[in-house]
Amino acid sequence: MRTSPRGSGPSARSARPWRGWRCPGPFSLVGRLVGAALASVGLLLAACPSGERERREPATSHQGGTASTVDSTAVSELAYITNEDSRTLSIIETSTNRVVATIPVGTRPRGVRAARDGRFVYVALSGSPRCPPSMSDEECDKIASDKTQDGIAEVDAATRTVRRILPGGSDPEQFDVAHDGSRLFVANEDAGVASIVDVQTAKVEQAVPVGQEPEGVRVTPDGKVVYVTSESGRMLTKLDAVTGRVLGHVTVDRRPRDLVYSPDGSRAYVSAEVGGTLSIVDVAADSVISVLPMPAGSRPMGLAISRDGSRVYLATGRGGTVQVIDVPTAKIIASIKVGTRPWGIGLTRDGKYLYTANGPSNDVSVIDTDALRVVATIPVGRLPWGVAIAPAPPGGKPQP
Repeated sequence: MRTSPRGSGPSARSARPWRGWRCPGPFSLVGRLVGAALASVGLLLAACPSGERERREPATSHQGGTASTVDSTAVSELAYITNEDSRTLSIIETSTNRVVATIPVGTRPRGVRAARDGRFVYVALSGSPRCPPSMSDEECDKIASDKTQDGIAEVDAATRTVRRILPGGSDPEQFDVAHDGSRLFVANEDAGVASIVDVQTAKVEQAVPVGQEPEGVRVTPDGKVVYVTSESGRMLTKLDAVTGRVLGHVTVDRRPRDLVYSPDGSRAYVSAEVGGTLSIVDVAADSVISVLPMPAGSRPMGLAISRDGSRVYLATGRGGTVQVIDVPTAKIIASIKVGTRPWGIGLTRDGKYLYTANGPSNDVSVIDTDALRVVATIPVGRLPWGVAIAPAPPGGKPQP
């Protein structure tokens, strides 16, 4: 889209001792008394495995003035945040909510996806100018584009370096990765097509017309179908993920931006920026089942869905919130204030934390999805845009 950009996981338990008490030595009188009491319930070794272990308390992680409780049992995951103005990719360790690396990737990084095993991260780059909403189309057209900067950066997650730049068609913005990692499905906003890129050969196999200003791209859970949103065309185009053939179209609300699927792939949830709604689509029938209005002032953008499909999370852009929708009742159960103009969002694999990229405030908000509140705010680069969360790669760089 040609408008201006938009507009955190658990932290690890740190080893900070409680003051004033240490585990007593096993041969002291106190130690023998404590040991006998604990042994009666089988806890002696757990309490004092080395005979001199300090008791520890949960720590808090302070990011941007906001504290969050840390969980040492968290599975190692990384959140990747594209910074459109900084031309960088911020890497956040979700177990500590620290930015552990920031790497240059290229011009106007926006859409971001990771391979399922976390080995590679892909970033959409564009040489087209960034034109704010206040700028007319005529003024924007006068700004020169540099198509040599268009492409998809393939980042080696272990070394944190750009391995190569894949072709991505003209002005790539959002895209998705085939489940086996062999192909990329890329929305080319200014060309009105979706490019299908072979990752191994680094070639564009097909360019399929999908309507004006294509934006959101998602592969269905079974890997067989791809939906692409057309902002100006107010529709979804359904593609066969193997042949690239157009299978159908669905008319949705005004300016569809993003979509997600239910875990079984039977439903698609589509955000509409200008319509201010969330459409629920029957994927098999290619039809809209219902349309849910969002609160006044919402500009629906990025979407995420819980693994069990019971909740949909929607970033409201200029509305400055994340709306939490209960799927069974189709009702909003929470409205959570985050940073300025949130766009891309992503959930940790356990579904406990949601990360939002807040463009103009240059930070990332982390929402505890049980407590339904922000528990951390993490400064990143300028104009953060997209979020991808993936397992930390094997053999990756040690954290500083």
